[in-house]
Amino acid sequence: MAKMRDEATTRLDEAARAGWLYYVAGNTQDQIAAKLGISRQAAQRLVSHSVSAGLVRVRIDHPIAACLERSEALKAHFGLRFCEVVPSDRASASTTLGIAEACAAEMERVLKREVPTILAVGTGRTLRAAVEHLPPMSATQHRIVSLTGNIAPDGSASVYNVIYSMADQVKAPHYPMPLPVVVSTPEERQLLHQQKVVERTLQLAARAEVTFVGVGEISANAPLVLDGFITAEERVDLERQGAAGEIVGWVFDASGRVIDCRFNERVASAPIPSTDRGEVVAVAMGPAKTSAIRAAATGGLISGLITDEATAERLLG
Repeated sequence: MAKMRDEATTRLDEAARAGWLYYVAGNTQDQIAAKLGISRQAAQRLVSHSVSAGLVRVRIDHPIAACLERSEALKAHFGLRFCEVVPSDRASASTTLGIAEACAAEMERVLKREVPTILAVGTGRTLRAAVEHLPPMSATQHRIVSLTGNIAPDGSASVYNVIYSMADQVKAPHYPMPLPVVVSTPEERQLLHQQKVVERTLQLAARAEVTFVGVGEISANAPLVLDGFITAEERVDLERQGAAGEIVGWVFDASGRVIDCRFNERVASAPIPSTDRGEVVAVAMGPAKTSAIRAAATGGLISGLITDEATAERLLG
């Protein structure tokens, strides 16, 4: 077993060296092969492995004019304070392509601040992908707090709760929400929220200066449905009540107003932080989420948006 780990470590070391020689030092694959004493094919495989293993992170550091124009138009249209639009690959079915990297870059900018900051995070596939793109760093001056519970409906740990992996990556003090995402009754939520450890986490979340959240739609393929937080019947009932989307479990209508309904009474998440006291950045893209993003921006639930060109065009259309 130890031998297998040693072999894996050695291969990563070799891949890291090849990746550095190629992407940083500007060597060709022939030059890398000569310097490492291996064949050109082996050098090619090592360079490729350095990317697939996450040892190399590629960022395009140039503002694309069309994306800048759309981001400025979205800020003007919705009164956003921050907006970043990334290029679209219309042939791709990915729901995180580009925006996860852009979110990671914005998170990194916040985490590199010297002034201590309370950073709140939601949950979901996009945020998890963003955290995977964060470089290792030491951000011990900041505090990271989760807005959502980390327990799935079946009692298991939620797959898409990102606070642990984020804290491990940036070495910052972190405060998980030790609750289910949705509880059985409003009375149960009240009882759980009165627990001292939960109460302190809720208070910290309310003071967040920067928040990153995903945006979910209310459809048959919505994360709330697929992950088992609501039934198909509950989803239909929410649609009847005018539900347009959700953020950290809180369901809102087309005007961005959190709906007064039985489901929201059972959501155990912290309230969405106010945009009056801090930045709330939504990270989302895709046709299914366009209406939900529009509603959140219209109602002032978010003050910032990271999305792609195609979604920006639909929002402006």
